[in-house]
Amino acid sequence: MTAAAEASAAATGHRFTRHGHESPLTVFTVDDRPELGHILVFGRPADGCLVRIHSRCLYGEALDSQDCDCGPELRKSLDLIQEAGDGVLVYLEQEGRGAGLIAKALGYREAERTGTDTFTAYRNLGYPEDARSYAHAAAGLRKLGLTRVRLLTNNPDKVAALRAADIAVTPEPLYTPPLSERAAAYLEAKRRHRGHWIPASEPVQVPARGADRTPEQQAAGTLR
Repeated sequence: MTAAAEASAAATGHRFTRHGHESPLTVFTVDDRPELGHILVFGRPADGCLVRIHSRCLYGEALDSQDCDCGPELRKSLDLIQEAGDGVLVYLEQEGRGAGLIAKALGYREAERTGTDTFTAYRNLGYPEDARSYAHAAAGLRKLGLTRVRLLTNNPDKVAALRAADIAVTPEPLYTPPLSERAAAYLEAKRRHRGHWIPASEPVQVPARGADRTPEQQAAGTLR
């Protein structure tokens, strides 16, 4: 951990309680820029710990939307980190796949009007399908001293960003049952447009081994 990170840890460290379980929690800004997001460090993670890189989704997290998998993925990731005892959540301010909340609303409206998915709707509106970046998240993990992580994700872009920063990554696909037909269609669109790994059933989580497993193998051969 860098000197700046240690100073922040000393300043922000406190106890955090969730589902009756208490753990130490330290909060950092991403790249010293709060507008990019924050890094939440649970317990005392070391190399090989669980990491979730997550972009803000007001609909799925605060409004309990059943149209996406964002809320379930965040809750599942926190459950797994809590069960492990240590881990890191990188929470990025990248609402609407990096285009913002208004773009997200416009995308939903366009998708409803045309009968397309939101990736196609974004393109129709002149937005990129996905404008998010994970380079700052990778840099933040390096500042924590992490060089090897188990990344809770179905998104190959996150894996690529960490590996580009010389962080060894074992992807751990997340299974969250779709909350609606619309959510199921969104998962399929993510697979089709962005190459996401979408497990069709609960993957086998192997804490100590798995660096050589592909995401497909980790999903026990049950990807959609």
